[in-house]
Amino acid sequence: MRRLVFAIPGDLSTPSGGYGYDRRLIGELRRLGWEVEHLRLPDGFPRPSRAERADAEAAFAALTDGDLVLVDGLAFGAMPDIADRHASRLRLAALVHHPLFLETGLDRSTREALDASERHALLAARAVVVTSPATAETVSASFAVPAERLTVALPGTDKPSPPLPAGGRGEAPPTILSIGTLIPRKDHATLVAALAGIADLAWRCRIVGSMSADPDTAEALRRQIETLGLSGRIELVGAMADVAAEYPKADLFVLASRYEGYGMVFAEALAHGLPVVFCAAGAPQDFIPEAAGRRFEPGDAEGLAAALRALLVDGNARAGAAEAAYAAGRALPGWDETARIVAAALSRLDDRR
Repeated sequence: MRRLVFAIPGDLSTPSGGYGYDRRLIGELRRLGWEVEHLRLPDGFPRPSRAERADAEAAFAALTDGDLVLVDGLAFGAMPDIADRHASRLRLAALVHHPLFLETGLDRSTREALDASERHALLAARAVVVTSPATAETVSASFAVPAERLTVALPGTDKPSPPLPAGGRGEAPPTILSIGTLIPRKDHATLVAALAGIADLAWRCRIVGSMSADPDTAEALRRQIETLGLSGRIELVGAMADVAAEYPKADLFVLASRYEGYGMVFAEALAHGLPVVFCAAGAPQDFIPEAAGRRFEPGDAEGLAAALRALLVDGNARAGAAEAAYAAGRALPGWDETARIVAAALSRLDDRR
C-alpha cells in the first residue's frame, strides 16, 4: 500500500473548486488502494500570520523522514522557507491549481512577493501537479519548473446519469446560473452590469458562491444589484456544499471570471448540456468549444450583454450551443482518471534528492 500525506490549509469542506479537487482526489486515491493522511494546515494561507507559519513548520517537522507529502499550492507557494528546510528529508510534491500571484485585486508589492515566494518554493518540489495545460505553461514560464517535473491532471467531471436532455428547462423566464465565490477575480460585478443591459428581456439569475470570503466585494455586489433595480431578478444564493442540483434548473451558465486555472464549474455546466458564456483566460478556452456558447473580453459588460442577448432571444442558437456543450462534457475525463495520473506521478518519486 502506498502512503501519502496530503497537506491542505484551512477547512477541507470549503465549497470551492480547489477544495473540491482535493476532496475528490483523496477519495479516488483511497479507492486505488492508497493510504492518504489529511494534514490540516492553518487557515491563513497564502498570507499566514507568524503564528500560523510556526504551526505549519511544526506540522512538517513532525513528519517522518522519507514521507511522501503532497502540498496544496495555496500553502506551498507561501512557505518557501519551510519547503527548503524539509526538502532533503521529505519527498515533497506541490499541487498548483493556479499561481498565487494571478489572483485579481492584489497590489503590486503583494503580487511580486507571491511571485517570488512561489518560484522559490517550487524549487524544493520533486514533482509539481497542475490542473490544466494552460497552468502548466504558466508555471513553466513564470517559475522555470522543468517539464520533467510537471504533471497535468485535469479535474474529473461527473456525468449526469441518466443523461440530461440538452437545451435547459424550456420554461419561462430562462434561468441564468453563475457559480463562483464572490471575490474580485470572479468579477460578478461585470455580470450584474451586463444583466442591467438586457433588463428588457425575460430572465432570472442565480449567483451561487460564498459571500464570506471577501465581505467587501459581496456587499458591493449586493448594493450594485439594488441600485440597478434588479433585486427581484438576481438572487445571491450564497455558498452551497453541493451545487449539482443547480445545473438541471438552469438554461444558461455564465461566469465572468478573469482567470481560471481550470474552471471546474465550466466543465460541470458542459456535462449538463448548458450553453456557456465566459471570458476567463487560461484553461477554459482550451476545453469549451466555440459552438458551446459565447465568449467576451474580460470586464466587457456590453460584450457580455450582447452574448447573453444572442442566446436568450434565439432558441435555436441556444439549443445548438446546448448540444455542443453536452457533447464536449461527455468527452471530459472522470475523477478516476485524475487520480490515476496523480498516483503515477507520485509513484515515480524516490528517496533521492
